[in-house]
Parts: sequence; structure tokens; C-alpha cells
Amino acid sequence: MRVHVVSDVHGNVEDLKRAGDGADALVVLGDLIDFVDYHDHDKGILGAVFGPEKVARFAELRRGHRGKEISAYARSLWESLSDPAKVVEDAVRDQYSELFGAMTAPTYATPGNVDAPRLWPEFEREGIHVLDGRSALIGGLRFGFIGGTLLPEGAVLRKHAPWVPYLRPEQEYDDALAALDPVDVLCSHLPPAVPELLYDVVARRPEHGSAALLRRIRTDTPRWSLFGHVHQPLAQRVRIGRTECVNVGHFKRTGRPYVLEW
Repeated sequence: MRVHVVSDVHGNVEDLKRAGDGADALVVLGDLIDFVDYHDHDKGILGAVFGPEKVARFAELRRGHRGKEISAYARSLWESLSDPAKVVEDAVRDQYSELFGAMTAPTYATPGNVDAPRLWPEFEREGIHVLDGRSALIGGLRFGFIGGTLLPEGAVLRKHAPWVPYLRPEQEYDDALAALDPVDVLCSHLPPAVPELLYDVVARRPEHGSAALLRRIRTDTPRWSLFGHVHQPLAQRVRIGRTECVNVGHFKRTGRPYVLEW
């Protein structure tokens, strides 16, 4: 059995078209949308709507971790549009139409934080399975899927904002994870809370990880724990007992799937 796994696609449609070549199944661990392209400022949804100069300013504020200024600047951008929510939703749907259309192998997908999971059922069809808090048998092994990332402590989502990332309160995330059947392969967008897996060597800061995922790994001892989210991790893989924990890679940049064979 051969399964290809990708994460953090961020609009890379052309490589996604080939990601399932030679595989019995394709597993997608989220972040399909290219919302802000920090390398090519004219791309992504923000680049298409507001232009590269405004995205460059947004990226500069983000690199400087200037939270209040980022919020104020983003708010000023959205307020310049008559119906920002419709503009974003139309752009997201356009990207999803291309991205889900590029999945040619039997596909099992869960959303990341840069996704709109409420729209995913529109793109589910024969051969594409949307799974979040559920499991599926693939080649005789049970794969469990948990989507999204954690809402930082004390943070509040602006539910009526033009764009709302898929951030989940920790208790909600932990409850969804606990409801999963025992699994052979644990699939998430978020890494388990292991420092080497969380630290991004380019951004020079740790990302969030899940302590509940780590506990589940120690309890279930699955063969693999697969995830993405951290684009340039200090360590791509760590072994916890019998479990191989693997960041499957930043697919937008590598264009290569991670390969599982058994």
C-alpha cells in the first residue's frame, strides 16, 4: 500500500495535480488556501484584492509581531471594501474549486487553520472524503483526522470578520480528539506539543502544538503521527515510543508529498 501525504498547500494547484501520482490514496492535512503570500505579495487572496504594496506592509507588521498595528491595518483594508465578506468568500470558493478539482487520487482531507471548513461539503464528491474528528480505513489501517489549530489563550475570534481562521478552543479540540476511535495513523494539521517539532527556524519562534495530541500518541502508540503547520521546523521527525511523528512538509514550497508504504 502506498499513500501520499501533503500539508500546507497554500494554493499550489499545479503540484497538487501530481501529488497522487502512483499512490493508492492521497491524504491532505489542510491549509489549502493561499490567503497571504509572504513571498509573492501579488498572489494570494490579499494580493489579488488589495495589491502587492499593501500586502508588503501587512507582512512587515507581521514579521515585527506588531499585533495591535496588524489588527488596525487589516481593519482599514477591509473597511475600504463595500462587502468584504462576499469578496473573501468568492475568492475562497474559486481557490477551492481549483484545489479540490486537482485531487485525482482517492483523497482523505482535513482542514487547517487557513481553511474555511464550513465550505468543504460543497466540494466533497466521489473519491474525496472530508474528515474532521472522524476516522477511515485506508489499506487496512485506521487513519484518524483532527482539523484546525488551537485558539491562543485569551484570544477571541471575531466571528463576523471577513475572514475567520479555523482556530478552536483547546477544550473543543481536545474533546474532538478524544472522540476518535483508536487509530494506527493519527492525522492532524497541528503538531503534538514537542518543542523540536514546534520551533520554526526561519520565523525564529515556536508555533502552537497540542498537548492532547502528545497524550494520545503516548496512549494509543500509533504507527505514525502526521501533521504540518510549521513550515520550517527545527526537526522534521521525532520518535515517541513506537510512533514516528512526521511533519510532512511545506507543500507549497516543496511540491513533493510525503510517502507512506506498508
